[in-house]
Amino acid sequence: MLIKHKSRSVAVILAFAGTLTISGLHKFYLGQPLWGLLYVLLSWTPIPRIASAIEGVWYLAQDEEAFNGNFNLGKSAIKSKTSEVNPVNTVAEALRELDSLRQEGLISEYEFEQKRRQMLDQIS
Repeated sequence: MLIKHKSRSVAVILAFAGTLTISGLHKFYLGQPLWGLLYVLLSWTPIPRIASAIEGVWYLAQDEEAFNGNFNLGKSAIKSKTSEVNPVNTVAEALRELDSLRQEGLISEYEFEQKRRQMLDQIS
């Protein structure tokens, strides 16, 4: 079975596109067809659009190494020198963006807290 490398950029674009069009395309792309189908089935509600926005922020918050660990079996497509990226700063920026979504009313307090905990668990 041939497993293709998943691009973080494409996943982010598809996730944010799901806030405007058909939600769940990023799930199909990332090899999670059952979640993708659930997003499509619930597309008449705002739930998939909100979840897509949150996941887009989450993908942005991850560095390439973390994304590869989650979606590419830990393998990078290009072997290059990795720059020192402070995961605390990356997560802090993502939390700021997530908080702005909460303040704008695009996500609930509960959804904010769930994603906040996930992000903080990444740096622990």
